[in-house]
Amino acid sequence: MKKIGIVGGMTWVSTVEYYRLINKGINEISGNLNSAECIIYSLNFEEIINKDWEGIYSILLNACKMLEKSGAELIILAANTAHYLADRLQAEISLPIINIISATADAIHQTGLEKVGLLGTRFTMETDFYKNKLAQEGIQSVIPEKQSTRDFIQDTISYELEKEIINTETKEAFLTIIRELIDQGAQGIVLGCTEIPLLIKQSDVEVPVFDTTAIHSAKAVASALSSK
Repeated sequence: MKKIGIVGGMTWVSTVEYYRLINKGINEISGNLNSAECIIYSLNFEEIINKDWEGIYSILLNACKMLEKSGAELIILAANTAHYLADRLQAEISLPIINIISATADAIHQTGLEKVGLLGTRFTMETDFYKNKLAQEGIQSVIPEKQSTRDFIQDTISYELEKEIINTETKEAFLTIIRELIDQGAQGIVLGCTEIPLLIKQSDVEVPVFDTTAIHSAKAVASALSSK
């Protein structure tokens, strides 16, 4: 089994879920009392959100190098938005960084869908890094049309989900947003923030839901158990 290096703390709430899913995945495949060999470098999210992208890059690069020195054999960045820097980090790190967007594109391909709705942080929705990478895989993505809607999603992530606060009213608002994306032609919904799956489940939605935390964790498990 390869050692998985996890750059976590973005936020700790979703990092806990990564840890659970990765260990569960290893055990389901390997059986008995097998669990993951992993090293977690958990960052202080307050420091990250107060940095510009160059500052964030330096923090993430240091975390990746620390994991590399600690014996990790592959790395995952436990946050969708952090993948804005994934290719740049990969160029500086000899270990493979398992890309959450690529893993999600693979999952979408397995369903045969060509157009998905994308929910995530305001940065993930409004910039092109996520949408372009999906487009390179032949997948079109749409986001909520209204600025106020995207602001609401960002506020929910920042002030509720990242603090492990789950509200019924917020969930209903998200389901309304998802229905609007379906009206825009979305055949499935990408939960492109690792905290959103805490709120929205497949059972809540009539079209396929792509839980990026679960998808990314499963890819890490598969990579850890692949032959060296």
